[in-house]
Amino acid sequence: MEAFRGTTTSRASFIPPLLLLLLFVALSALAPGRAAATGVFEVRRKFLRHEGRGPGGDEHLAALREHDGRRHGRRLLGSVDLPLGGNGLPTETGLYFTEIGIGTPARTYYVQVDTGSDILWVNCISCETCPRKSGLGIELTLYDPSGSGSGSAVTCGQDFCVATNNGVTPTCPSTASPCQYSITYGDGSSTTGFFVTDFLHYNQVSGDAKAVVANTSITFGCGAKIGGGLGSSDQALDGIFGFGQSNSSVLSQLASAGKVSKIFSHCLDTVNGGGIFAIGNVVQPKVKTTPLVPGMPHYNVNLESIDVGGKTLQLPTNIFDIGESKGTIIDSGTTLAYLPEVVYKAILSEVFAQYVDISLKNVQDFLCFKYSGSVDDGFPIVTFHLEGDLALNVHPHDYLFQNGNDLYCMGFQSGGLQTKDGKDMVLLGDVAFSNKLVLYDLENQVIGWTDYNCSSSIKIKDDKTGSVYTVNAHDISYGWRFQWHKSLSSLLLMTACSYLMF
Repeated sequence: MEAFRGTTTSRASFIPPLLLLLLFVALSALAPGRAAATGVFEVRRKFLRHEGRGPGGDEHLAALREHDGRRHGRRLLGSVDLPLGGNGLPTETGLYFTEIGIGTPARTYYVQVDTGSDILWVNCISCETCPRKSGLGIELTLYDPSGSGSGSAVTCGQDFCVATNNGVTPTCPSTASPCQYSITYGDGSSTTGFFVTDFLHYNQVSGDAKAVVANTSITFGCGAKIGGGLGSSDQALDGIFGFGQSNSSVLSQLASAGKVSKIFSHCLDTVNGGGIFAIGNVVQPKVKTTPLVPGMPHYNVNLESIDVGGKTLQLPTNIFDIGESKGTIIDSGTTLAYLPEVVYKAILSEVFAQYVDISLKNVQDFLCFKYSGSVDDGFPIVTFHLEGDLALNVHPHDYLFQNGNDLYCMGFQSGGLQTKDGKDMVLLGDVAFSNKLVLYDLENQVIGWTDYNCSSSIKIKDDKTGSVYTVNAHDISYGWRFQWHKSLSSLLLMTACSYLMF
């Protein structure tokens, strides 16, 4: 499967007939979903921070590589609504997960936040291959369709099922049969199941630094079978919450219902941990933007040039062209930054230009070296220039991460090391967006950012009332609870936290 293109397929899945019958009976017995509101999610980091302690350096670097390998394999077509949080440093191995409530009564689920995929899915009670325990220290919950008083089955004849099958009614025994999905990721992991509709519970902004509970009826996947790495108990979660651009995403569903506008932002704090994630129109700070490339399934932008220490790199004129497995993607779910080989070598040459005698060594395909001074004082800023005169400054403390005492490794990587399909692509992950407020305005098809103190707060405007609310940063790394309140506002806030591991 291609790693940097939509790698999932939504089609009739191969489920044993008896399992299909049992799930259909259970789903058909559910009551219809009811109208609902919007809300807030809080996010944890999946991995602990590594700063020369804990597991060995080589093991940590291997984990970074493995994370981004899975990450690229899970980049899908489309869009979904979920706030994203955590710490963007490479030393964090930036996988993030959030706690959500589903059903009536609401039960708690921990799902991975994935900006590169579309649908929300959670493992179902009928799944025999789904993990029952997690090495993350969280309690896993299997969704029971028959145990919720607000759920309903999605059938093959319904519009949602047709839409997720590229506008074509899927092949089913009848239009009343359950609408199935099957997703295979680039790393070989997979999930297969059925779409259901039920209440999603979350917190919602009601005033300055205040939130109230909300719930909305949304359609999501009920996983009946899981395969590959998703079935491992080591880092098991209840499912994946995608955040792409498709109409099947939760964000799109909420926007279609008039609950929110399709604008979200995140600010990941690598200094103190935690951060901010919000859905809504950010009015402070002001953010300069660049256009998203039309018709692309991911967050593609037009990269024009790269400077290192103020010196423009001399690169092939077509190196940043958009095409088959080419172009520039922004993905806050990827930890590192991956570049075409010629770009990677040019950056390395300028970064180490004044250190001709420095000893570089290869550690798990990472370029590492010994250095005892301040990297910000000793190395140059790398600047990516995008369409619309928008600059992305990546500081040395972002692209050089510590992996032991005075040992630093490069966060920039050759794309060919990660995937053959991505060797000619620029993929900018968290090393490029640490301590920046990143704004995704899908209403106007632009994306932008500004350097920001992610431990502070932002201001969001409620488009329905005109009110402007303060949204504070949060760090819930050491345990937190969902707090259920009464629903008021139409804005979604997602507070980010870092759950440090390694």
